[in-house]
Amino acid sequence: MNFSKKLLAVLALLPGLVFASEGGVALDRAPERSDIASLQNGAKLFVNYCLNCHSASSMRYNRLRDLGLNEDQIKNNLLFSGEKVGDMMNIAMRPADAKAWFGAVPPDLTVIARAKASSAGSGADYLYTYLRSFYKDDARPTGWNNLVVPNVAMPHVLWEMQGVRTIKMVEEADPHEKGKTVHRFDGFEQVTPGTMTTQEFDAQVADLVAYMSWMAEPTRDLRKRLGAIVVIFLSLFAFLAWRLNESYWKGVK
Repeated sequence: MNFSKKLLAVLALLPGLVFASEGGVALDRAPERSDIASLQNGAKLFVNYCLNCHSASSMRYNRLRDLGLNEDQIKNNLLFSGEKVGDMMNIAMRPADAKAWFGAVPPDLTVIARAKASSAGSGADYLYTYLRSFYKDDARPTGWNNLVVPNVAMPHVLWEMQGVRTIKMVEEADPHEKGKTVHRFDGFEQVTPGTMTTQEFDAQVADLVAYMSWMAEPTRDLRKRLGAIVVIFLSLFAFLAWRLNESYWKGVK
């Protein structure tokens, strides 16, 4: 049994990573990042590291003006291959080529932060945990594997920031069958350092995830504000209707 298959067999014994109902590990809570600086940094990371293989075909570049960027800033910093500010965030790679190179077509990321929400956590929690759970695995075609999605086809595109890590496994007695042993995940081991500390890398991932959450629903904050206004209006209207009803039937009673 190779290392990857052995890992799949023992992931259920991970300490501190309890299996969720969908079959994945428990998700870390993504930090709340809603300030403009974080979202702008997340947009930069998305365009530089995600938009090479993944598209965001329902998102236009000019929507980034909602993040405080003007057209010149978008053109100079986020457009690299002749796109126009009004274009959709598409990629040049054909699905057939992606299938041949990666074994699977990279999904569109426009609403991935909403699509990955489940009983285990929000879509942001999923992405935040996933992007921080890559490790070196020479048995995989890309040389990388992931704890959240075992045997994932995606390589670790942020490895230069995080550095190269492997996972540590320890052998211990099988609690369910006497005389047998199992391998248990015992944390990550840093092989080579990245350009960032762990805290700095986590902050960058948090910004990227915050942008992807914003991209999935750019009007979320407006929707929440309007929702609060509507609730207040309906509450006031209900109170006035109740008082009017009391006044109307007062003489009858």
